[in-house]
Amino acid sequence: MLAEPSVVALSVNAGRLLAFGNEAKEMLGRTPANIQAVRPLKDGVIADYTTTLKLLKHIFSVSCPSRLPIRPKPTVLLVVPSGVTNVERRAFMQAAKEAGAGIAMTIEEPMAAAIGAGLPVSAPEGNMVVDIGGGTTDIAVLSLGGTVLSQSLRLGGNKMDEAIARHLRTAHSLMVGDATAEEIKIKLGSAWPSDQEIRMEVRGRDLLAGLPKTLEISSEEVREALAEPVRQINEKICQMLEETPPELAGDISRLGITLTGGGALLRGLDRQIAHSTDMSVHVADNALNCVALGAGKALEELDVIRDSGAVSTL
Repeated sequence: MLAEPSVVALSVNAGRLLAFGNEAKEMLGRTPANIQAVRPLKDGVIADYTTTLKLLKHIFSVSCPSRLPIRPKPTVLLVVPSGVTNVERRAFMQAAKEAGAGIAMTIEEPMAAAIGAGLPVSAPEGNMVVDIGGGTTDIAVLSLGGTVLSQSLRLGGNKMDEAIARHLRTAHSLMVGDATAEEIKIKLGSAWPSDQEIRMEVRGRDLLAGLPKTLEISSEEVREALAEPVRQINEKICQMLEETPPELAGDISRLGITLTGGGALLRGLDRQIAHSTDMSVHVADNALNCVALGAGKALEELDVIRDSGAVSTL
């Protein structure tokens, strides 16, 4: 129904919401003094409660339009990282209630991702899901409709963008914004060498001269810049496999590891993880939307999901 990034543009003086989603994202780094474009969620949790409230109210009004004098209160299922504290989880549900939700619930990201990817989460067998989102990477072993093991890394697509921007700053004294770093990641980013390396021009500000500068970089150089975040994800997956009970580890060895989230679309990431773990790894169909689709399916089968303990309610 609605697929937008969690970015909002606000009037600095009045605090009024001017734009949200893709429209607000295009404003990042380009706003005048009287407009502020911000991400109210950081690392998968609420960083700015007031702005998050405005964002949720706007989402409800757009996705649940009503001509009735009193708007019906929707039932809301919020997806949270597996490593959130009870306080952070409660803040999500409270914000949804204040924004107009009738019932507010949360489900952990790996469970939603697994449901969206079509994995048999209620079966008596182990499934490993790695969901690489914008702010977090969630890794979980699921069985019988519940989470056996889970870990959340405060590392995702945004940290990869930062790694690219940091590399350009240190190696070439070139300052680029978030949008440019993300474009480089999408066009050149990879985690495994490819048969044909590609190049592109990057424009930014020269830190030494203070003037605009154009530089040509290669996909090989970007892969080196992304090596550290990719290594951290690999290490956490290997650590999780070491802690997995033997029977479930055997299931995962047979079924493989499933990657979801926008970060899973990084070229060669599945091959890199397969090389590190010596296991089969595959990227889920429609990986970018698996979590949202899984949350939708969970709402449709709420009684079953609630009985499994995967959903928390306020």
